[in-house]
Amino acid sequence: QVQLVESGGGLVQAGGSLRLSCEASGRTFIGFTTAWFRRAPGKEREFVAGINGNNGKIYYTDSVKGRFTVSGNNAENTMYLRMTSLTPEDTAIYYCAAVYNADVSTSVKDYAWWGQGTQVIVFS
Repeated sequence: QVQLVESGGGLVQAGGSLRLSCEASGRTFIGFTTAWFRRAPGKEREFVAGINGNNGKIYYTDSVKGRFTVSGNNAENTMYLRMTSLTPEDTAIYYCAAVYNADVSTSVKDYAWWGQGTQVIVFS
């Protein structure tokens, strides 16, 4: 069993930055593909960024490329999402997700474990 806990969300002015953290309890992230998703008000949950646990390859959705950076520290069982140049369109609940021994997927259904989410609100 993998329990994921996100933190770092909050209220930020447009143009500002935040760093989200996702900590796994119970086991390490070694071998796990991990990802960040977000759900904006009135919208479906969407893929933001992910790290392939086997080869370290990183993927981003187009809208965050150049602004967001995903990273992981298996020794600390933690994954991060550094978000810069935030806009009101980034307002959402951000979730981390994990699946063992799989490629990064943009589909919600391909992840076995989820955190409860952390709220990010960007105001102009």
